[in-house]
Amino acid sequence: MPKFSLEKTINKKRDIVFELFSDFENYEKKIPQHFPSVRVRSTRGDVSVVEEHLNLGTTELLIMAKHVISKPVSHDVFVIGGDVKGSHIQQQFIELSENQTKVIIQADFKVKGKMILSNLFGKNDFKENYAVIINDIAKLAES
Repeated sequence: MPKFSLEKTINKKRDIVFELFSDFENYEKKIPQHFPSVRVRSTRGDVSVVEEHLNLGTTELLIMAKHVISKPVSHDVFVIGGDVKGSHIQQQFIELSENQTKVIIQADFKVKGKMILSNLFGKNDFKENYAVIINDIAKLAES
């Protein structure tokens, strides 16, 4: 199954980078090409359950995700329902300098059914497609 790591260095303070990456409530407004629909179902402290429509390349995913925030160090996404149920994405934020932050992403996508076949035949490159999302958020941070 698609398991990968990504690293991205962003020329902004860690607090700003963290706020953008963990602001899932506004993904629909900030990166609608990737998240056309986001609906927060519940929030308790630093844990939220969210319905998300995610465009990962040409693959449309409908998921229910649990977001766990540990400000400003990490943002974990556990997919608890939908097309890639059981998947986990961990984002870590490391302050390199006053105006530079390294984002380290560990992703483990659990694909099923038709997605297994398209993944085997190279139609879904989860790492490459997820990197596009990360790059778009990085551009927002640096602008």
